[in-house]
This record gives sequence, structure tokens and C-alpha cells, in this order.
Amino acid sequence: MQALGHLALRTLACVMAIGVAGCAPMPHAPTPATPSSAPAPGQPAPAAPASTPPSTPTPTSPPTPAPTSAPTSAAAAGLPYSAAVAERFPDPAVSYATPALQDARAGFTTNAELQALMRSLVTPGDAAGLPSVSLLALGSSQNGVPIEALLFSRVSGAAVGSGDAAQRALRPTVLLVGQQHGDEPAGSEALLVIAQELARGPLMRLLDRINVIVLPRANPDGAQANQRATAGGIDANRDHLLLRTPEAQAQARLVREHQPVVVVDAHEYTVVGRYLEKFGTVQRFDALVQYAMTANMPPFISRAAEEWFRAPLLAGLREQGLTAEWYYTTSTDLQDKKISMGGAQPDTGRNVNGLKNAVSILLETRGVGIGRLHLKRRVHTHVTAVRSVLESTHARAADLLKLRQFVDNDVSLQACRGEVVVQAALTPSEYNLLMLDPVTGADRTLTVAWDSALELQTVKARARPCGYWLAADQQDAVARLRSLGVHVRRVTENSVARGETYAETSREEGARTDVRGTIADAAPLLRLQVQLVPALIDVPVGSYYVPLEQPLANLAVAALEPDTQNSYVANRIVSDLAAQARVLARPELKSVPVP
Repeated sequence: MQALGHLALRTLACVMAIGVAGCAPMPHAPTPATPSSAPAPGQPAPAAPASTPPSTPTPTSPPTPAPTSAPTSAAAAGLPYSAAVAERFPDPAVSYATPALQDARAGFTTNAELQALMRSLVTPGDAAGLPSVSLLALGSSQNGVPIEALLFSRVSGAAVGSGDAAQRALRPTVLLVGQQHGDEPAGSEALLVIAQELARGPLMRLLDRINVIVLPRANPDGAQANQRATAGGIDANRDHLLLRTPEAQAQARLVREHQPVVVVDAHEYTVVGRYLEKFGTVQRFDALVQYAMTANMPPFISRAAEEWFRAPLLAGLREQGLTAEWYYTTSTDLQDKKISMGGAQPDTGRNVNGLKNAVSILLETRGVGIGRLHLKRRVHTHVTAVRSVLESTHARAADLLKLRQFVDNDVSLQACRGEVVVQAALTPSEYNLLMLDPVTGADRTLTVAWDSALELQTVKARARPCGYWLAADQQDAVARLRSLGVHVRRVTENSVARGETYAETSREEGARTDVRGTIADAAPLLRLQVQLVPALIDVPVGSYYVPLEQPLANLAVAALEPDTQNSYVANRIVSDLAAQARVLARPELKSVPVP
């Protein structure tokens, strides 16, 4: 992302004050900072500081004193680290009613228990003030387990269960997703708590201005097997552009049908493991947080994520005595000592939902590899963060709808203009990272090589086309684009368009990778290098046109520029490089929408 001066939020205030029509063009995208306080409810977000904020994050809480020596009972107690470390994470004084948090429970909430609890919350609503709670059937996992969500709304009658209920109610919708990775259970438990509080508890009041969809367990097979990937071995959270799994397809359906303006993705991160092996330290923070940071992100969405959501979220965690940092991770290669923020690839839920023009937030608690240790605290961290997001959405309900309209229109207007970033990368830097001594539990500061997502480097850019042509036999690619919500048109009369074709200059097979290493995937991809060749493109009857005059234009770019690791060509969804082309002038085509 590029740096943003103090005019950015003034322009955003214009959007909020007078709507879409009267505002100035959007400025460059922001460099997020860590604000010291949240915006007041109902007020425009504060203007960015006149000076450029630092490009590296700052811890959100001061160091906590720790014992200077560890008790000797840690090994006997079966802890993955010393008792002194464990003492840094006491249980909060709260009580939550999920199956996994009951006394003497040894495991997590099972799929059957989760389904029963969700069904117990379903209600048509009533005049006494209870909201309508509907069960949304989204399909089945690879092992046949139902994938289900709950829709909380005060929309009455038959409209509640329909796909555009949130839009007809003129209320923003929040989508909460848990446990895309099966070995990360705290998010699922927390979303069951949130569901209970929305149905019959203190969060009910928020439904006078917002709708909420809760998908507590997006990967039920992985949860049952206590494994990260789906039953077929694919990482569901790297499948949101390719849509190879029913798990990712279920989430795409939710977003397509309900158009959430805010999406929260609840995960957990590795606490010991490779961090102890690489750095001799243990992870310190209760929560790691990052919003969508990928090429072509609408800049006002990024700014709203920072000012309206992340800032109050961090404040809420601090009030509960919980610590937080930007999200970061490290490669599974033990020789690679670099630390990276979440990647810029357009494949995760965080980034794909950002390219769908939603405020898209990743929440991670310290849980992978430590079983049930500190489970109540991990759940409480998620609950605290999600409550904050819901409160912020409620406070900003009207503003968010105006912002979404503005961004949708602005992205559509960029067709045929300027450049589009085809590939971006994190920016190498250095950072002082707080971690914990595994014996004493004391804070330790590590100076690490740090790849920052706060400012992205452009690796490859091209002129933004007016759209893309796809051959008539590319029905698979068209179906996936439509599942994502991208508008596609089918040509009904032979025509010609001015544009560019792709000439392959080199290829090799390889694996998709991210900042962690190789992605669990279905098959090797094609790593292509191409050059653009000016051409008059034959557009026969039955072929397809994907216009970029649409809100999801940047998502179409991510799928259809062929020489990236997530493209439909590289992943053999588009069968041949010659089966697609870039259209550089608005074509005079006779066509009909693909349903």
C-alpha cells in the first residue's frame, strides 16, 4: 500500500457526509498506524496525522513483569513451556456456556454438539423483542458433514431467509467465520458464545441496525481430525479464489448472497514449535490482528478497517488485560529466520473478501500446538475482539453502507484507466519483536528481519483493461467467477475487440507458496512468464466477456492475469493461455448476463 496524507479522511468524511455523488476522487491508499483511541460512535473517522506513520508496527501494550525463575513442575504438569510462561496467561473471570468449556471437559465441541447448539438458537423472532435466527444450509464438507451458519436479523417474515434480506433491510451485514483450519478451535468456541449473545443476550440490541451471520466451523472435517487442512488435504484458507473445496465454496456463497460489509475470520497461531526452535522463544501476544492487504485494495476500505475497527478493537483488548500485535508468521523452514506479516496473495479469506470491498479482518489467538491450555483465555480474546467489531459496525452502520456504495462505484469507474497491479510483495524491513523467554517467562526483544504488509512493493503492473475475453469452452472458469460474485456476460453475436493476447515466454511446474512455505494444495501449478501482444480479438458467439466496469473488478484481475501463482491459467482452471485475452477498448458486443 502507498502512503496517505492528511487529506484521506477528509475525503472519506465527504463520502460519509454527502454520499457518493459530491466527493473528490479517492486518494492513494493508507499506511496503517496504531491509533491511540477509537473514533466516537457516529462521527467521521479522524484525519490521518500530517506526518507519515512508521512502516513497522508497534506493540499495543507494555511488557508485563514476569518471574525471574521458573517453577520446576512444568514438565510434570505436561506444559509445552515452563510454569512461569503459563502464569503470564491466567484465566479471565468469565463463564461461557459452550460444550468445550464445561467443567472436566477433555476435548473441544464436537460437530454433533455444535449442530445441536446452533439449532437450539433458531427462532422466528417475536414481538417481545427476540430477533429472528435462521439456519443457513451451505452444503456439506468433503466427508459429508453439514456446513451451516446462523443469520441473526430483525427483518420479519419470509424475507429473513432470502439471499438479499440484508440489502432489503438497508442494514449492513457482518459475517463471522471460525475454524477454517481444523486445529484452531478457539474461534469456533467463541463464535458459539457470540451466537448465544446475539440470540438471547447482551448483543441482541445491535440487531436494530445490523445483521450478523455466524459460521462457527467452516472446516468440520479438519476439526474432527484436529488437522489444519480439509479432508482432501487442501488448505481451505488458501482456496478462496480457486474454490476447489466445498468449504471455500460455502463461504463464497454466503458472501455472494448476503453481501457483508464486514468479515471477521477467527484463527489461532503457533505458540511454541518453530518459534522455539528458531529463536529460542515462546509467542507472547493474546491476539494478532491484520486486515486485507493485497494488490489493488480500495484505499478507503483499508482506512476504515484501521480507523473504525482495528483501533477500537485494540482498545477493547487492552481494557480486558489482553495483549495484541499485528499478525505475523514465519516459514516452516527452520533455517529461515525471517518474520512476515500476513501475505499479499489474493487467496486467503482476508484478502479475497477485501477485494470484494468488505472490511476484512483476521483475528488470531495463541493456540496451535498447546491443546486446551489457556482455552478460556483464548476464547475470551476472540469474544472480546468480535464484540468490538460488532459494536463498531453498529456505530458506523449508515457510514459503512455509504462507503460500500462509494467504493463499488469507484472500482467500476476505473475500467480502461491507469494501471492495475498484477503482483505485489511485502516490503523487507527490520523490527524489534517482543517474545517470551521459555524458562523465566520474561519478555525478550528480538531484532528480526521483518517483511511488512503495511506497504506493498509492486512486482508487476499493466495497463488496466476494460475487461477480459474467455473462450466458449471455459465454462469452469466462468462458473467459479460467478460463484465469487463476478459479473460475466455471454456473447450472442460474432464480433471483434481490440486488445492483447498473451504469448508464453517460459514455463515450469511448481507449488503455490506463501510466507509459511508450501501451501497444501491439489496439484502442481504452472509458473508462466508471458509477454503481451497487441491483437484484434475474434469474439465468437458463445464466448464470454468479463467487464471490469463492476465492483469486483479487482478480483477478476487476480483470477485472470495468467502469470501469477493464483491465476486460473496457472491452476489449470482456464485450460489454455490462448483461451483468454485482455480487451483494451470498450467492445460493442451483443451479450447477455451469465446467471
